[in-house]
Amino acid sequence: MGQTLCVCSRGTVSLGGARYLLLHRLAEGGFSYVDLVEGLRDGRFYALKRILCHDKEDRQAALHEVEMHGLFDHPNILRLVAHCMVEKGAKHEAWLLLPYVKGGTLWREVEALREKGTFMPEQRILLILHGICRGLQAIHSKGYAHRDLKPTNVLLDEDDQPVLMDLGSMNQARIEVNSSQEAMAVQDWAAQRCTISYRAPELFAVPSQCVIDERTDIWSLGCVLYCMMFGEGPYDAIFQKGDSVALAVQNPLTLPSTTRHSAALQRLLFSMMTVNPQERPSINEILHQLEGLQPAPAGQDTTQI
Repeated sequence: MGQTLCVCSRGTVSLGGARYLLLHRLAEGGFSYVDLVEGLRDGRFYALKRILCHDKEDRQAALHEVEMHGLFDHPNILRLVAHCMVEKGAKHEAWLLLPYVKGGTLWREVEALREKGTFMPEQRILLILHGICRGLQAIHSKGYAHRDLKPTNVLLDEDDQPVLMDLGSMNQARIEVNSSQEAMAVQDWAAQRCTISYRAPELFAVPSQCVIDERTDIWSLGCVLYCMMFGEGPYDAIFQKGDSVALAVQNPLTLPSTTRHSAALQRLLFSMMTVNPQERPSINEILHQLEGLQPAPAGQDTTQI
């Protein structure tokens, strides 16, 4: 992370040998925020993510996110353009320059449809789901898992192609647990890094002898599919009411009563959201099933509620 950076006058920054004009804030979280910037050399728009690092552990986490980006050159995974670490007195900021994806997040699209009183048609669901699966396939093929797949971590480009982002929670796909102490460490890590309403059941109560693998992502993928089908995640309302998601995910999934979706798509959803991870399909199996699904008839519009 040795690239040079200087904050210049008149609202510009220099990163990786190029200068960028700061435009406006795109998003803000607890320990990071994202600004829209324009390259003064190429005229392109970028997202500048700044991660606040309070200590060495935070800096290592930011370096890990950079390292994870460096593993991939894939159309369905957000690429890293440039990066550096900036000293802010006793603290640091990690700066990650990323492509700006104009379509925004999948969650924003689902919300916009819901506000209009419509749902996403099956043909579009299949298109987006296929792209998400291709991104996950690339991650899993390198022996990693995303661990925090959710609609707010999926961007949609102008062609409706999904792009996976926020790789900070990624780690080795296969985690061997051989003691209660190791189990608690994995459970605590998941509580901090894996969004509760999209977290796989096996991460809520980790057994003292088990193997956690990439099929945690398959559960989360099922939650994302459910969200595209029904306008919210299967456990979003439970979390918002303050009820126990940990208990809810141990029960078989139930679907709202509707005839909008094909039986094949519903079967695919149920296969992803099997409580026992050993019974969930791999990402390659899901892609194979998707190839067999016929898209909805051409011209089908969003369905009115």
